[in-house]
Amino acid sequence: MNERCRNIYQLARNVAGLTQLEAAERLNVSVRALGNYELGNTVPHGDIVAAMTKIYGAKWLGYEHLRQSTELGKQILPAIDITDIAKSVLVLQKESGDVEEVKSCMIKIACDGKIDKHEERRWDEVTKEVFEMAGAALSVVFSR
Repeated sequence: MNERCRNIYQLARNVAGLTQLEAAERLNVSVRALGNYELGNTVPHGDIVAAMTKIYGAKWLGYEHLRQSTELGKQILPAIDITDIAKSVLVLQKESGDVEEVKSCMIKIACDGKIDKHEERRWDEVTKEVFEMAGAALSVVFSR
């Protein structure tokens, strides 16, 4: 598990202003179990993370948990940056502009309902821009 994943649970708890003892009591887990989640020794079950998101007021934690701790999340969920709402809004505007630049190509490729062999490379570029915009949009949604 990467360094950031090891710290998302602790970060969310710290932002909520809770001690490990307070959080463990509210989550109905031992302080040791919570400490192991925060150190990355064990990955909390989805039900525990759902409780964390509610108790900590951190919906982003559920998203990051899925993105970082599951193979499916690693494959399909875009990275997000929730540290600065102003930056998140600006990045979303930039990514929206990038999608606008590929819009005519996206329409041209998609209008016949299929992606031909000679269109695949360009379609990959289009979907890359859309994917980046999706991550930027989620960054705005989950910004603190």
